Amino acid sequence: MRTTPTILHLDMDAFFASAEQASKPSLRGKAVVVGGLGPRGVVATASYEARVFGVHSAMPMAQARRLAPNAAYLVPRFAFYRSISEQVMGLLRALSPLVEPLSLDEAFVDLEAGGAAWDAESARLTGTKLRAGIRAVTGLTGSVGLATTKMLAKIASEQAKPDGLVLIEPGTERALLGPMSVRILPGVGPATGDHLRRGGITTVEEIAEAGEDELVRLVGKAHGHSLYAMALARDERPVVAERDTKSVSVEDTYDVDIHDRVRVRMEVQRLADRCVRRLRGARLSGRTIVLKVRRYDFSTLTRSETLRGPTDDPAVVREAAGRLLEAVDTTGGVRLLGVGVSGLADYTQEDLFAQAAGEALPLDDEEAAEETGPEEAAPAERRWPAGHDVRHAEYGHGWVQGSGLGRVTVRFETPGSAPGRVRTFRTGDPALEPADPLPLLPGGPGAEGAGAARRPEGGTARIRDSDRPRQAQPVERI
Repeated sequence: MRTTPTILHLDMDAFFASAEQASKPSLRGKAVVVGGLGPRGVVATASYEARVFGVHSAMPMAQARRLAPNAAYLVPRFAFYRSISEQVMGLLRALSPLVEPLSLDEAFVDLEAGGAAWDAESARLTGTKLRAGIRAVTGLTGSVGLATTKMLAKIASEQAKPDGLVLIEPGTERALLGPMSVRILPGVGPATGDHLRRGGITTVEEIAEAGEDELVRLVGKAHGHSLYAMALARDERPVVAERDTKSVSVEDTYDVDIHDRVRVRMEVQRLADRCVRRLRGARLSGRTIVLKVRRYDFSTLTRSETLRGPTDDPAVVREAAGRLLEAVDTTGGVRLLGVGVSGLADYTQEDLFAQAAGEALPLDDEEAAEETGPEEAAPAERRWPAGHDVRHAEYGHGWVQGSGLGRVTVRFETPGSAPGRVRTFRTGDPALEPADPLPLLPGGPGAEGAGAARRPEGGTARIRDSDRPRQAQPVERI
C-alpha cells in the first residue's frame, strides 16, 4: 500500500440535476428532481435544494412529490449527460493513464502513475486545478478526495461535498475511520450492516476491536477477511483503467401492469433488439441469453439459455428470449421486463444464425427507429418529456415544462439567457419540434451525440449519483 495520498476520487455534485440547472436559468437555485415520472418512477438525482426536503436518489418518485410538491420534475437526458461526462473524463485522462470510471459522474485516478503527483502537496495542487478545469469546461462542480487507497479517497470525496477537496493525511486513516458507521465500508449494505449490528458492531472501530476471527464467524470467510482489512485502513485494490464488461442488458418498467400475453411477447422482442444494438455498439457478442420478469406481486424471475457459441444476431436473441418467456407464467400481470446477454466475446460464431427461424433484421434500419416503440414514432402520438429540449419556429429554443390534455407548455430560454417566458401549444403544433441540447458554455459539451437526445431513452441506466449522508470528520478541507 502506498504512503502518499496520490489516489484521487472525483464525484460530480448532484450531476444530473446540476446539469439541468445549468441548462435552464429559471431552475437555478430551485429544487430539481430528475428521474422516471411515471407512477413507478424513481429518483435518479435530486439537487441540493431538493435534498433539504428529504428527497434523495432511489426514492420512489411519488414519495418525492409528497416531500417536495413544488420542485421541478424532469425526465433524464442521458445523451446530454454523457457528452458532459466525456469532457470530464478527458480532463482526468490528461492527468494519468490509469483512470477507472465508475459511472458517468465519478471515477478514480492514480495520479502517481501519470506523474501528476508524488506527495501530498502536489496531489492537493493537482486536485485544485482539476476542480477549476471542470468548472471552466462544463460550468459544473465536482468534489475531490485524495488518499493512499481507493476506499479512503472515496470517503474523502464524500466529506468534500459539495464543491470541495479533502485530503486524508497518511497516518490519520485509523483515527478517521474509527467512529464511522460500518456502512461506510465497501460491500457493507443494509443486510450486512444489520447482521453486524445484531452482533454488537456498529462502527468501524468496533470491527477492528472484534478481531478477524469474529468477523469471519459473523459474515463468512471471504467477506470477513476483507472487512477486517478495510477497518484497519488496508485496501490493496489498484486503479484499473479498463474493466471487462460482464454483460449487456436493457429493461423497462411499465406504468401499468401488462396482462396481454401478445403484448408481453412483443415487448420482449423489442427489448431483445435494443439489447443487440447495445451489444453491437460495444463490438461484442455473447453466448448466454437472459430474460428478467418482475410480476405484479414484485416477485422477480430470471431465466437463461446458453447457446453453442457467441452471437450478435437479433433474430437469434429474439428467438431465445421468446423460448425463455414461454416458461414464465405472466397471467397475473407484468410490471418489468428485461433482456440481457452475458458470456461476452469479441467475435461471433456464424453457424448460430441457423438457430433463428426468421431473417435477421438489418440493424442499421433499426437504429433509425424509435427505441421506445413504434407507437411513439407516429406523429399523432408525439410525446413531450418534461425537461427535454424543443425548438419553435417563432420563439426559438426552449424546454418542456409539462404536457397533457393535448397541450404542451414550454419555457423559452437558453443556458446563457435570463429566465425565459412560458407559452402553451397544441401537442401537434407543426411549428414545435424536438431539439438538440445546447452547450452549457460557449464551445462546451452538450450538442455531441445530441441526435439521441431527440427521443426519450428507455431501459435502465446503471448510473449513480451519491446521496449518502456525510459525517463531519477531522480532515483537511479546501
